[in-house]
Amino acid sequence: MIKYRFRIILALLAVILMVLSGLGILLGQLFKEFYIEQLTERMEKEANLASLTIINTTIDDNGTIQELTDKISEKLGARITIIDAQGVVLGDSDEAPSRMENHLYRPEIQAVINGDTGIATRYSDTIHAELLYYAVPVIENNEIKSFVRIGIPLLTLNEIYQKIWLFLIVCLSIAFFVIVVLSARITNQMLKPIEEATNVAKQLAKGNYDVRASVGRNDETGQLSRSINQLAHNLDRISKNHQIQKEELETLIENMGSGLVLINAKGDITLINRSCKEIFMEDTDHWLHQLYYNVIKHKEIIKIVQEVFLTEENYRKEITIPIKLEMRHFDVYSAPIINKKERLKGILLVFHDITELKKLEQMRKDFVANVSHELKTPVTSVRGFAETLLDGAMENEKLRKEFLTIILKESERLQGLIIDLLELSKIEQHQFELNWQITKLDKITDEVILLLQKKAEDKGLELTMKVEGNASIVGDPYRLKQIFINLISNSIMYTPSGGKISVKIVELTDMIKFQISDTGIGIGPAELPRIFERFYRVDRARSRNSGGTGLGLAIVKHLVEAHHGKLEVESEIGKGTTFTISFNKERCKVKS
Repeated sequence: MIKYRFRIILALLAVILMVLSGLGILLGQLFKEFYIEQLTERMEKEANLASLTIINTTIDDNGTIQELTDKISEKLGARITIIDAQGVVLGDSDEAPSRMENHLYRPEIQAVINGDTGIATRYSDTIHAELLYYAVPVIENNEIKSFVRIGIPLLTLNEIYQKIWLFLIVCLSIAFFVIVVLSARITNQMLKPIEEATNVAKQLAKGNYDVRASVGRNDETGQLSRSINQLAHNLDRISKNHQIQKEELETLIENMGSGLVLINAKGDITLINRSCKEIFMEDTDHWLHQLYYNVIKHKEIIKIVQEVFLTEENYRKEITIPIKLEMRHFDVYSAPIINKKERLKGILLVFHDITELKKLEQMRKDFVANVSHELKTPVTSVRGFAETLLDGAMENEKLRKEFLTIILKESERLQGLIIDLLELSKIEQHQFELNWQITKLDKITDEVILLLQKKAEDKGLELTMKVEGNASIVGDPYRLKQIFINLISNSIMYTPSGGKISVKIVELTDMIKFQISDTGIGIGPAELPRIFERFYRVDRARSRNSGGTGLGLAIVKHLVEAHHGKLEVESEIGKGTTFTISFNKERCKVKS
């Protein structure tokens, strides 16, 4: 328990230390940024004030300029430099202007000329120190006549930063010490009742059922003590409840989901539960007290029983047997019943119906195969073109651009596939809920058409919409937009150049009908029932070339069902396809 106490305290202190360290770093950066912002703002104001001071000063009078420079520097406590429009230094508080080179191409001066904020941090060759510069123009008659530059040594800023960090370290260290002391005391108070409960549990394990834990408080530790006391009381009554437990066991056997058969050493069936009737779909009551090979018709089960009789060892096997008109899968567990004298008393068989699991497994395999197939092409393309680039094509600018464009396109296709898979997985979850609200289908459709209009025009397609009546329903506008985007995108994808796509929204008595028709390639009768399957494509080459993932209509189907709507498709090869969705105006109440 001492180690447990130490681990708790150590973990708690580690978390506190990380939080305080992170908080200190954050506060330090905030203080630093705040100080820099304030300093920059001050320098801007001082520079503007200095520029106003020299507006009325004659630029050609160098003596006056230098004298004014020295006065401003003395008042502001910073280096002041006055530069004319050609970059010639007219006055500087730390160096004679005649010794200084042209300053026109200094970063801060160039920034002012370009209309940006004239701020820069760099090393000054004049005073041999790192300075923060701020420059502003002196403008007369809408023309830059000269520049005023203020410089502050970064050594001053570093001293301020050191003081800020020292203050934060001291404050956070004090806070950490206080938290450590409080954490240690609170941990001791919480663990003391747990230690007592542990000692009582050890006594119960030794068979001392008279021991009891003290119940001091009504919190979780008090509940633990009461639970242990109740456990001791229950252990004392176990022998009295043996008959009750036996009855409960019989009830459990009768109502367990798996089939259970007990065969004695002579081969007679002595016990068979109710689930066997459902598994074998026949009246199994007449199996009792009959030889197993006379009543069980399936040879696979008979072989399992014989195997256990011969080996007297546990045996497990998956079997497939015909039940009525269906092939069903079972996971059969069989075990010998051995008495204290090591003699075989019988055999126990347990049948787990795994038919649905097998179906799900096959669906999973199909899904993995489809996903692998869909991922293989773009991944192979990305890898192939990347290897080609590395092998020397990178030196050819035309090939490099072409290959990188292909890699980007394939990457976008991969991203689209992953997004659609995640979206479909989210929609299929039981916790998935729509954001129900009053929604105008015509408004959403307008937004979708506006979004896809250029894509249709680029392909030479005519995209139109017609609304009859009030198109308001209760639904999720985001999911409805997702449905419409998928359907209209599909129509654009599968409609040849020069074709037409028309969207029609019609108000009926208690529902709104959304219909999209195109003059595309159409869907054959054999393919029509499968278009809502994952990764199914009518024209695989066209779909892949346009970036399709094969999941759009599967998403549409699930979202329409989530809105309690009805989805219908009519299509004819060479003439086009029509998707019709009927939405209820009001939200349907689903019985739970």
